Amino acid sequence: MSNGIIGLQDWFGAPPGRYLLDWENRQFEQAVADIFGYHALQLGLPALDALQANRMPHRWLALGEPMPVRQESPGQRPLALLTDYAALPFPAASLDLVVLPHALDSHPDPHATLREVARVLVPEGRVVISGFNPASLWGLRRQRDRLCRRLGWGEPFLPELPQLIGYRRLRDWLHLLDFEIEDGHFGCYLPAVRAEKWQRRLEGLDRLGARWWPIFGAVYFLVAVKRVHGVRLLGASWKTAPSRATATVPMANRSSDNHVITMNGKTD
Repeated sequence: MSNGIIGLQDWFGAPPGRYLLDWENRQFEQAVADIFGYHALQLGLPALDALQANRMPHRWLALGEPMPVRQESPGQRPLALLTDYAALPFPAASLDLVVLPHALDSHPDPHATLREVARVLVPEGRVVISGFNPASLWGLRRQRDRLCRRLGWGEPFLPELPQLIGYRRLRDWLHLLDFEIEDGHFGCYLPAVRAEKWQRRLEGLDRLGARWWPIFGAVYFLVAVKRVHGVRLLGASWKTAPSRATATVPMANRSSDNHVITMNGKTD
């Protein structure tokens, strides 16, 4: 049998990829809809418009390598730039939101990518990440496929990727970069099956998995906010400056022109 390798973009056009893409699309819609600011960036995976539900006026898609981008509607974001994820062409503290749908899975240096994301995000800016979970049925299948490929057997189920970043490991990296985790969860609990008919037959496992083995989903989804020590965002002045209460003295101390004397000795 063939041991051909499929790329990430092509894999998302196959039934397992479409199943995962459908779940991730719902997660990104919910996560980015209420994140406000001016500048947002998506790194990779043009098959998924992860910023579609966001309302920031400036949104870009960055790719690490040339690939065709489907223009499904006139209002879709155009491809803005081709760049290394670990060397983004943005000034420090210039972006309000960065989304990484499988960008860490596909880059040879995921930690450098995260450091670059931390650099370009403003204080209190957010990063939203999805990635394959190595501690899942799909992750175990990947380990078996890698062994079989060395022997020239079978066809890999997952696309060829440099490495899979574990969920706990990713949380540790984010904490070291002064990110605070706001949300993290897993999804897609079906076994590693290719055919849509088997996906339909086993779809009940998604509900069971979310309840009984939640950390073993095929993919994880995480939202984190960048914290900067010593930086405090100020609200409107009318919220932060309390009004000074006026205390009056007894009627006997009132002046004849009926002005009220306050505690600081000034007349109103």
